[in-house]
Amino acid sequence: MTATGLVDAHHHVWDLAVRDQDWIRGEELKPLRRSFSLDDLTPAAREAGVTSTVLVQTVTVAEETPELLSLAEEGRLVTGVVGWTDLTAPDVDEALAHLRNLPGGRHLVGIRHQVQNEPDPEWLVRQDVLRGLAAVAAAGLAYDLVVVERQLPAAIRAAALLPQLTFVLDHAGKPAIVTGEREPWAAHVRRFAALPNTVCKLSGLVTEARWDSWTIDDLRPYVQTVLDEFGPDRAMFGSDWPVCTLAASYKEVTQVMADLTSDLEKHERSAVFGTTARRTYGLHDAPTGCAGATGPGPSDPHHDPHSP
Repeated sequence: MTATGLVDAHHHVWDLAVRDQDWIRGEELKPLRRSFSLDDLTPAAREAGVTSTVLVQTVTVAEETPELLSLAEEGRLVTGVVGWTDLTAPDVDEALAHLRNLPGGRHLVGIRHQVQNEPDPEWLVRQDVLRGLAAVAAAGLAYDLVVVERQLPAAIRAAALLPQLTFVLDHAGKPAIVTGEREPWAAHVRRFAALPNTVCKLSGLVTEARWDSWTIDDLRPYVQTVLDEFGPDRAMFGSDWPVCTLAASYKEVTQVMADLTSDLEKHERSAVFGTTARRTYGLHDAPTGCAGATGPGPSDPHHDPHSP
């Protein structure tokens, strides 16, 4: 498959036999309390026309990232890994270099921390964190932001202070789709998007809506805000699988985003479904036999704050 296939810029895997996912608690998250592997994901992704994915960390455990890199090194679907390291550690630059030298280290494209779980809304602009973020930039990596609305002002400040680092806003900054509120989320997104070193993922939106009754019209104003403010060249599709399965299947998530971007020009849809992610993360499609992949493609017309 050439570089015309779709990119899923955000998904997860985990094996509960290896380690617990301590964020999966309560009855409503019970469907996620099992292991999810690439073997589970691949058939649905291939059917949707996906030829390259970005695998994103889920826990703040140092051992997880090497495991994710080894999956990427297998040469299947994953071509990029957003991992974790302690940004506040005095040797963060050495830790990043170590990850790059591991098997699969060439697939490390970004770093992420569960900022949404930090009680301090100013965590991102602490001096020790800013020093760690500068090390991420120096390593040639992007930084994925998983934040809630009250943390967006600090994210804006951090991105302004570090113009050399590309900040990727996961899940569009987790807007309150379940209530239909758009402010102050939209104002924050506008300020964040005004900075040239920012990108936004159209991911995780179905689980910010009502899981059992969301409609495409519930998502539309939030997706349109992202497209208006960032433009298609700085927006990218992500499934947020398997978390998305709380509200929709992989196929449904891909199709709804195809529908929500159907009014864009062909090259703009190509950006959302591939070009932006490839440029931001430096991705190349996995060299697998995917010529028969089908799906909606870019050319066809969570309530829980602890989830990844």
